Amino acid sequence: MQASNRLIYMNLKEKYKKEIAPKMTDKFGYKNLLAVPKLTKVVINSGVGRNAKDKNFIDSVISSLERISGQKPMATKSKQSISAFKTRKGMVIGVAVTLRGQRMFDFVEKLVNITFPRIRDFRGINAKQVDNHGNLAVGFKEHIAFPEIEADEVDNIHGLQVCLSTTAKTYEEGLELFKLMGFPFKAE
Repeated sequence: MQASNRLIYMNLKEKYKKEIAPKMTDKFGYKNLLAVPKLTKVVINSGVGRNAKDKNFIDSVISSLERISGQKPMATKSKQSISAFKTRKGMVIGVAVTLRGQRMFDFVEKLVNITFPRIRDFRGINAKQVDNHGNLAVGFKEHIAFPEIEADEVDNIHGLQVCLSTTAKTYEEGLELFKLMGFPFKAE
């Protein structure tokens, strides 16, 4: 990589250290660098819903989450039988994967720069999706918005949810952190 390209390209972890943390410190007046909110983990999950008995559907959800995250997901199983939902104890009801470290930063960078622009009729994230502890949960109706998934190969389209956990203590801190990271929020 040439020196000129190195100045332009800055990954999210470097951007956090050099730009985001100082701006957050100026705005909220933190006395210590460790008090500045940061991302701790990203959880990507998908429920299988009505297709819990279809082994091929569960396998396709697992493979798509594995391609999206770059990590093998785990199947979440029901803890008890519920007749109204037609579930039995030990039945696979969802798939989840947790990202931390560099893989988490790479995923968030891909989410902001590639995935959100690919969503059909996307107008921005609602600021109300940030909870009172500064965490963000974003739902996707179709998993084909991610660049690893090719629409031609997909037999079953499923939704998924991405939960971003932070060390922020308030809504305002979390919202500011996500705005500085480049998340596209709707204009208020």
